[in-house]
Amino acid sequence: MKIGWPSELYLIRHAESAGNVARAQALAAGAPVIEIAATRDCDVPLSKLGERQAAALGAWCARHIEPIDAVVSSPYFRARETAAIALREAGWRNVPVEIDERLREKEFGILDRLTHAGIEAKFPEQAELRRALGKFYYRPPGGESWTDVILRLRSFAESLLREHPGERVAILTHQVCVLCLRYVLERQTEEQLLAIDRQGDVANCAVTTYRFDRAADALVLRGYNVVAPMEEAGELVTAAPDVPIARG
Repeated sequence: MKIGWPSELYLIRHAESAGNVARAQALAAGAPVIEIAATRDCDVPLSKLGERQAAALGAWCARHIEPIDAVVSSPYFRARETAAIALREAGWRNVPVEIDERLREKEFGILDRLTHAGIEAKFPEQAELRRALGKFYYRPPGGESWTDVILRLRSFAESLLREHPGERVAILTHQVCVLCLRYVLERQTEEQLLAIDRQGDVANCAVTTYRFDRAADALVLRGYNVVAPMEEAGELVTAAPDVPIARG
C-alpha cells in the first residue's frame, strides 16, 4: 500500500454563512444571543453572498489550478454547499466529495450562539476561565478546546497519507480547522499558531495552499488566506469568525 502526502493540498474555509451574517447583526444590536433560523449549527446554510463567493471560488480554481482529484469536506451544510457550488462552477463534475466529521467546526458547547456580551452575562466564570487559560487550552463545558480539534486533525492527517498519496486534494472546512491544520502540518508551537491567529481571521473561501517538497519530504506552505477568488470576481471579502465570538 502506497503511503505519502498529496502532491498539492488546498485548505479552504466555507463561504459566508447565514450564521456569519447573524453574528454581525447581533454585534450591531449589542445582543447577547446570535439568532439563527437553523436549529443546529451543522445545518446553517450559506448566505446569498456566500453562494456568490463559492461560485467565484470555483471559477478561480478553473483558471488557476489543475483539476483536483478529490474533495474532503466537513459534514456541515455550509462547507458541503460551498464544495458543490465551487465544483459546479469549475466544471469539475466528476470529482469525488468525501465527508469527514473530523473536519467539522469546533464544538462550542454551552457557549454556542452567545456573543462575548452574552458569555459575560450568562457564564461570567467561563469568561474568566477562558481569559486565564487562553483560547488554545480553554474547553467550554460540552465543547472543545483548540487542542481537542488538533487531536482529531492529527488523525485526519494520517488518513491523508494513507488515502491520497500524490493526489491534488481540496479540504473544505472551518476557520479553526484551517489554523489547526497549519499547526499540525507545519509542526508549530502554541505561540506560532496564536501569532498567526492574531494577524486576522481566515476569510470565507480563502485558499491556503501546500505543495509536497521531495527534498524536505513534507508539505510546504505556498500561500495562506489568499482571497484572490473573491477579488477577481469583484465579490465582497468577508472574514467574520463563526459563533461564538472568539476572544483572547
